[in-house]
Amino acid sequence: AIIIDDIGHSLSRARRFLDLSVPITFAILPRLSHSHDLAYEIHQEGHEIMLHQPMEPCDRGLSPGPGALYVGDGGGRIVKVMEENISEIPFARGVNNHMGSRFTASRREVQQALGVLRESSLFFVDSLTSSQSVAYETARRLEVPAAFRHVFLDHDLQEKAILLSLERLRLHALKYGRGIGIGHPHPETARAIELFVREYGNSEVSLTHISELIRTA
Repeated sequence: AIIIDDIGHSLSRARRFLDLSVPITFAILPRLSHSHDLAYEIHQEGHEIMLHQPMEPCDRGLSPGPGALYVGDGGGRIVKVMEENISEIPFARGVNNHMGSRFTASRREVQQALGVLRESSLFFVDSLTSSQSVAYETARRLEVPAAFRHVFLDHDLQEKAILLSLERLRLHALKYGRGIGIGHPHPETARAIELFVREYGNSEVSLTHISELIRTA
């Protein structure tokens, strides 16, 4: 499964991935100018949608954007922000974290946020922006259907590097039966996925939406 994060800033960049005509899951940031409209368009094209929930990073110089959760937030604020963000992204079936290297390592706040997903019957994907994250294990303990990212696809925006990351994802799926990659709405990422599908489209590995790979507790 391939998740494309950071959707909501640009219509044209999101549409490059719709044009690929392969199953992709789109993680949409809340409270951006195109978030709501893109959710409808992506849904109409038959793709899967997640809320890309902003969470506090360790680097205080980075802003996670509007609708973010922070370490130290009370339970009431966490529930309110999560419910508002979920309601803003129509057709969302799950949630993954945007940034969040500090937040996802804080067990109390993570548990409160994931409790909202349990009540809303949504799944969770840990983007694993930190090796200290407790989000996936907490989701499993709370019986929230969950998964975690295996490969980041486009840390390096050279097309060859992205293709190598896609190959790592393919080999992981062959070995373990499933693989989850996260990319971003860059033209280079779209081109690399197009080339990858052209080469491996008829192989023993196929692309699917993330919900097909989610494990229940």
